[in-house]
Amino acid sequence: MSVLQSIILAIIEGLTEFLPVSSTGHMIIGSSVMGIAQDPFTKVFTVAIQFGAILSVIVLYWKRFLQSLDFYFKLIIAFAPAAAIGFLFNDYIDALLERIEVVGFMLIIGGIIFLFIDKIFEKNESKPDQEISYPTALKIGFFQCIAMIPGVSRSAATIIGGLTQKLNKKTAAEFSFFLAVPTMFAATAYKMLVFYKDGPGFTSHEVNLLIIGNIVAFIVALIAIKSFISFLTKHGFKVFGYYRIVAGLVLLILYYLGVDLAIV
Repeated sequence: MSVLQSIILAIIEGLTEFLPVSSTGHMIIGSSVMGIAQDPFTKVFTVAIQFGAILSVIVLYWKRFLQSLDFYFKLIIAFAPAAAIGFLFNDYIDALLERIEVVGFMLIIGGIIFLFIDKIFEKNESKPDQEISYPTALKIGFFQCIAMIPGVSRSAATIIGGLTQKLNKKTAAEFSFFLAVPTMFAATAYKMLVFYKDGPGFTSHEVNLLIIGNIVAFIVALIAIKSFISFLTKHGFKVFGYYRIVAGLVLLILYYLGVDLAIV
């Protein structure tokens, strides 16, 4: 992997991790187009740079992370379902992650759903921002489990989960960002632990790429999060729906044409 390729992947990660468009699908397309999808380091890199994206949430919302222990208890409750299901069905989930066509179809299905989300939950927008209750946090946590199907998008699942609990789009999106911190940290820590246990370790060049990738992912994610909240409250989900459908079709076309793709 070159420095330029690491920057491109980090930009993709920063842009797509918190948008409801499936970062997995975009990483597959990006790494495959650049011809590095099969490189073992690419798989580690795309997980490791999630740390930069996580840090962007903490920096942007640092006051929320310092306000009370109650905030953390709600995150733990929301995180618990995914943690439990991930632990119990890890092998099945890993097997499903190898099904690239699943990513493509789920992008399209999610996109179609997004075309109607604004209309379905339009009454929610008349409600003010509100605190997340413990039952609401748990229910959103169960929605997050749906994102274990590759291509669903963790942010899409949790935002829709929040909307079903009568939250407005801004509140649902922000809680999705907060919930990403323990979820992504756990996933990143686990993958890195496995790599260090079974892998050969990093070269100095790879360490430099990881540093660059995390810095770029952090900066891009900062911009993406701030822009997403503003765009979402003004324009809704429909544009993301159309985008997901196009991205899904591109992925399926590449897959059925026999292009060498790999889950990263």
